[in-house]
Amino acid sequence: MVEVQKHSVHTLVFRSLKRTHDMFVSDHAKTIALDEDSHRMKMGVKLKTEYAPVLHMPVVKEGRASQLSAGQELHQGYAHPGDEAEYLITGTHAYPSGPGMALTADTKMHRNPSEGGVISMALALPPSQVRQEASRTAASVAEIHRHAGGADRVHPQSTASLLEGGGTRNSALMRRAPTMPKPQWHPPWKLFRVISGHLGWVRSIAVEPGNQWFVTGSADRTIKIWDLASGKLKLSLTGHISTVRGVAVSSRSPYLFSCGEDKQVKCWDLEYNKVIRHYHGHLSAVYDLDLHPTIDVLVTCSRDASARVWDIRTKANVHTLTGHTNTVATVRCQATEPQIITGSHDSTIRLWDLIAGKTRATLTNHKKSVRTLVLHPRQYTFASGSADNIKQWMFPDGSFIQNLSGHNAIINTLAVNSDGVLVSGADNGTMHMWDWRTGYNFQRIHAAVQPGSLDSESGIFACMFDHSESRLITAEADKTIKVYKEDDTATEESHPINWKPEILKRKRF
Repeated sequence: MVEVQKHSVHTLVFRSLKRTHDMFVSDHAKTIALDEDSHRMKMGVKLKTEYAPVLHMPVVKEGRASQLSAGQELHQGYAHPGDEAEYLITGTHAYPSGPGMALTADTKMHRNPSEGGVISMALALPPSQVRQEASRTAASVAEIHRHAGGADRVHPQSTASLLEGGGTRNSALMRRAPTMPKPQWHPPWKLFRVISGHLGWVRSIAVEPGNQWFVTGSADRTIKIWDLASGKLKLSLTGHISTVRGVAVSSRSPYLFSCGEDKQVKCWDLEYNKVIRHYHGHLSAVYDLDLHPTIDVLVTCSRDASARVWDIRTKANVHTLTGHTNTVATVRCQATEPQIITGSHDSTIRLWDLIAGKTRATLTNHKKSVRTLVLHPRQYTFASGSADNIKQWMFPDGSFIQNLSGHNAIINTLAVNSDGVLVSGADNGTMHMWDWRTGYNFQRIHAAVQPGSLDSESGIFACMFDHSESRLITAEADKTIKVYKEDDTATEESHPINWKPEILKRKRF
């Protein structure tokens, strides 16, 4: 048995320190020493390949002569005799016009006046003389470029022309930054009524054209009709076997349309309160539907990545709009072109040609699923809601207007009224009010959930203004319907706009 030699802790520590020092004596983080020959060769190749056309040009600024001479020294080994072009210069300017002497080794190192000297000279000259100097300079540059064979190169505008008029350098060269216009004042909205009755998430809302009642569809598989004035239940319709995701009331006939996750699209006759038509064709859950305002056409969209156009009376599938690569979550119709707009979980929005049944334009600015669309009732514009942003667009081609940022949640629904109040409702139960024109967020609401519900059951799935636009109805995850109205007692003095004319930042994506 070998006896292990014992050492003091002191000895072991210092021995290990020495070993550590020997092992890591070279600092691996330090850069390798620069090899002069390699660096000279590298710079020479770079000068030859990238800067050869401009190496013969004179120094532009004071203080650069030493740098240029060093660069010339580096590239001398790579220059070929006869490479230098002949230039004509006269006077004191680097690029004069007219006859003169040839550019030689003695005259090619020309020093321009400093920027301060140019500015002071431009400010001292009257405007007419500044204009003459600018035109003379421009002509000289053009001539030199013509001699050099580089007339197609872009030359920056001269400083003198920018300073014409005798203004200061800052005021002439710097443009005024765009500022956000002052938003219109809107009275705040307050909770007016909470309506209970559904046994599941309330997923959809529609208000009838006469503004007497409204309809809701729910995860409890029922459709309920409520009196708008009193909030009392008038009727319950059963027939769907899964969540009712969309409802719409026709303004042209006494019909109610509904769609759901059971792949069914139903037409209800409200005189008999019975289903009179089914529209078969979707291969998966139907998420939304909308009625065309002027013709008897119904458009539905589904998880099967398609939207379908139906003739209401004959139940015929007029068009199947394909092109999206994921669930089509929302669809909207209007009387003018484009008559159909869809938003999808593939993060795109498509504008459709209803006659041809083909895509007219695809908007790809969103980075997350587009779950809701809303058309402005008076302007030829619309808005889309997604988890990344709310974006405003202009018809007919979908030109981007602006981003409405700040509602940092999954936005399920949007609504807008004629007064320019845009409402966005989100998965976390928050609701933001925006000024449509400026994108200013003037109010944020987070209503309490129904007693007995969990705080996590706080989500807004649909919202809609009634036809008088004095009431806002929301469908929520706590199984309730909430009704909001404007605060009649609020004034601009009591609720001022917390507005700052800050720089307007509009992202283009």
